[in-house]
Amino acid sequence: MDRFDRIFELNRILQAARRPVSRRRLEAELECSRATVKRIIEDMRLYLNAPIVYDREHNGYSYDQSEGEMYELPGLWFNASELHALLTLQQLLAGVQPGLLEPMLKPLQQRIDALLELQRAGSEGLQGRIRMLQMAARHNAEQDVHAFQTVAGALAQRKRLRLRYYSRWRESRDERDVSPQRLVHYRDNWYLDGWCHLRDGLRTFAIDAIEAVEALDEGVREVDADSLDSHFASSYGIFAGTPEHEAVLRFSATRARYVAKERWHRDQQGRMLDDGRYELRLPYSNPAELIMDILKFGPEVEVVGPVDLRDAVAERLRDALAQYPAQLDPQPVDPQPAGTAAPRLAGHAA
Repeated sequence: MDRFDRIFELNRILQAARRPVSRRRLEAELECSRATVKRIIEDMRLYLNAPIVYDREHNGYSYDQSEGEMYELPGLWFNASELHALLTLQQLLAGVQPGLLEPMLKPLQQRIDALLELQRAGSEGLQGRIRMLQMAARHNAEQDVHAFQTVAGALAQRKRLRLRYYSRWRESRDERDVSPQRLVHYRDNWYLDGWCHLRDGLRTFAIDAIEAVEALDEGVREVDADSLDSHFASSYGIFAGTPEHEAVLRFSATRARYVAKERWHRDQQGRMLDDGRYELRLPYSNPAELIMDILKFGPEVEVVGPVDLRDAVAERLRDALAQYPAQLDPQPVDPQPAGTAAPRLAGHAA
């Protein structure tokens, strides 16, 4: 009998008993030692909120029914968000280097390990059967660690920052003072939302693009939460600003069932078309990230509008195809049946 079975069996015994159950009976029915019985009881109390009490008069254990209701064992399987949160915390704690926080974080690590261990079915723990994949996470150099610590500290203490920042988009460097507003974790990378005093407006900064940073004694310019949400969360992806355009995308019938369940944007609108395709509408300002996401679908998506977005995607597809000149040579093809349209690039006008 493994730990899972013993939890269920102990719950059944206590629910069925009319009087407190002795420790010796529990040892016999659970087929385990005294120490294991005590550990199972403590785990149920700590992690499952089981009201197991010890009755000295009867020298046994029972459920406390002082509130009038019999305790019910909750479902022992985590939902997707709970499991993701626990495994993420576990990996983050495992990656923290030994230091000042180690004595305080170690008990938390042990609590998370114990919660995951409750899901054990057999000899191998749950952690060994689940993978957490990080895609496109940028290298976390020592410089990035220092930048993150400085930014997070100034954010908490409400101090202004002075950055030397490299803009990948413009391929330029400049120095600017920033009032930090929020830290954002997006697609496995960290960003700072802040008020840029050089540009006199809200901007987003990639932490790994900060080449030098110092906290200033000067206080920050505060921006209220509604203004931050309006600026940073209304448009598509990490690019902020009031959305000025609406993208209209049509996905093939083979991709429709998948895309229909995805959330690309909080204000998106979608509908199934009569021919089985799926139409998705979403707001955007800067198209750069949206174009990258569209290109992942290749011929399975068509940009209906706006025209500028459609042309930009078609140009990227043509540029990509130009990398394979051998494939551009005329090839013998079977004649098209009557009434059948010739093949074309997705997003390219017929």
